[in-house]
Amino acid sequence: MEPESLYNLLQAPGKVDPPAAETLAQGEKRKYLPPTSRKDPRFEELQKALMEWINTELLPEHIVVRSLEEDMFDGLILHHLFQKLAGLKLNVEEIALTSASQRRKLTVVLEAANKSLQVEESQAKWSVESIFNKDLLATLHLLVALAKRFQPSLPLPANVQVEVITMESTKSGLKSEKSVEQLTECSTDTDQASKDVFDELFKLAPEKVNAVKEAIMNFVNQNLDRLGLSVQNLDTQFADGVILLLLIGQLEGFFLHLKEFYLTPNSPAEMLHNVTLALELLKDEGLLKYPVSPEDIVNKDAKSTLRVLYSLFCKHKLKESADGVPRGSPN
Repeated sequence: MEPESLYNLLQAPGKVDPPAAETLAQGEKRKYLPPTSRKDPRFEELQKALMEWINTELLPEHIVVRSLEEDMFDGLILHHLFQKLAGLKLNVEEIALTSASQRRKLTVVLEAANKSLQVEESQAKWSVESIFNKDLLATLHLLVALAKRFQPSLPLPANVQVEVITMESTKSGLKSEKSVEQLTECSTDTDQASKDVFDELFKLAPEKVNAVKEAIMNFVNQNLDRLGLSVQNLDTQFADGVILLLLIGQLEGFFLHLKEFYLTPNSPAEMLHNVTLALELLKDEGLLKYPVSPEDIVNKDAKSTLRVLYSLFCKHKLKESADGVPRGSPN
């Protein structure tokens, strides 16, 4: 994605200001959460669920967390939480009052946590620096990983995704880029079921994938013809959700008001909104039998895109065969 101007991309909330050029070293990158991400209901729900979990775990120690951003950075609560979860005693000072001692304490706690999580420091989505600097995104990644490791039954909201802004300091100044980041996994209600037809197809008969794509693309274009649209690439043209929504509306008889989706999405968040809406419509109609992540569609995952289109193909191709008249054809 082409970098956009700082003014258009980032209007930070009160507590998170975009960095001045001198605060980032040459070549350094840093992630920020825009206000829209912070106010996302599912993002807020995830924070609430994690805080309730931590407070329940640490209730006997009379520790109360009110803000993951403000209360976790110095290592004190992470120290108590990890010791309780892992049943380990860490050799680190109990009270750290200075910045240096807090950072030292946090280092010990994260080294132990990474070892328990079997995560290399270079691969972790958190670091001493990011946690100590009250990076909410890094803190959430760490807490979700701890919950998954030590309390996998904890009911965290599934498929929480946020738009993030990555700032980079270059010789010509600050550059910024948007992306979508996954915080929790999709619901696993049906993940334990046997693999679906596309898992088998991609694994056992990859040479047949193009034939399946061609059949589905012919079906899609037949039903988009009335709208004056056509698709040449299934992997890429459904990523923003626009054609997918129009196709669903055409096949299912939905009228989608333009206020409900972005006809010309300009960001990953707007694309994600469109795709999420499309998947919800399919679920409401009972068509989507296999869990599909909206982010996978946005990221042009071929298997996920085919799963979605195949659900429509199965229902309406059968109807065409029964009626003898292709949908979208003139009467």
